[in-house]
Amino acid sequence: MKGSENLSLPVRNYLVYQSTGSMTIDGKADEPSWNYAAWTENFVDIEGPLKPKPTYQTRVKMLWDSNYLYLLAELEEPHIWCYYRQHDQIVYHENDFEVFIDSDGDALNYFEFELNAANTLFDLFLPKPYSCGGKALLTWDAEGFKSAVSIDGTLNNPNDRDKKWTLEMAIPFKSLKMETETETDVPADGTIWKINFSRVEWQTNVVKGKYEKKKDGKTGQFLSENNWVWNATGEINMHIPERWGLLQFSTRSVITGKLKN
Repeated sequence: MKGSENLSLPVRNYLVYQSTGSMTIDGKADEPSWNYAAWTENFVDIEGPLKPKPTYQTRVKMLWDSNYLYLLAELEEPHIWCYYRQHDQIVYHENDFEVFIDSDGDALNYFEFELNAANTLFDLFLPKPYSCGGKALLTWDAEGFKSAVSIDGTLNNPNDRDKKWTLEMAIPFKSLKMETETETDVPADGTIWKINFSRVEWQTNVVKGKYEKKKDGKTGQFLSENNWVWNATGEINMHIPERWGLLQFSTRSVITGKLKN
């Protein structure tokens, strides 16, 4: 059966521990809890290990408490750029970082968060994948969502070489709901979610001091973007929740290892 070879791709998993002390969302990750949280594996090509390794490293850390799932994403990038500044602009038309969450693991009713290096958020809800006739609800907003970006370099300056941008976010458990549904429960010890992360990376030229996506010289169409992800889906499609990774919650403190009440 076509596509069955992708079913053998390994599923990545992450054990997320609880933070200790308050968390300030500023993109700097200077809270002690972040020092103890483990990095995920480096991102790979969305199609799997037969494709070349990504040009730049991407990795994530996670923590949680009774209100939020915290994420810290680190993206190596020699040229950090983006021009979208309005909420719910389709930021994957530029370089971005994306989070996909299916809290009950049924491959339906999942949430997506996309952000660029200017901290512009595009958030949406899908009742089912596009391949099953799903239509994205772009008007959905994650109430109480927090995020911030710090840049090791300069934004939109082609005249220097940057190092990386770091994205920190807090996703409220209470925001993972629709008007007709109850909110997502605060995870218990051992709760497992389906989750995945994606990085969209375009090839660019510099034209009159501004970054522009490269085009094919014959067709005039934009060159295809790179899609680098935590858990490969086996094809250029993030909307296959059954092929996402697994996030398991632990009520132990990330610092002390002790159970938290």
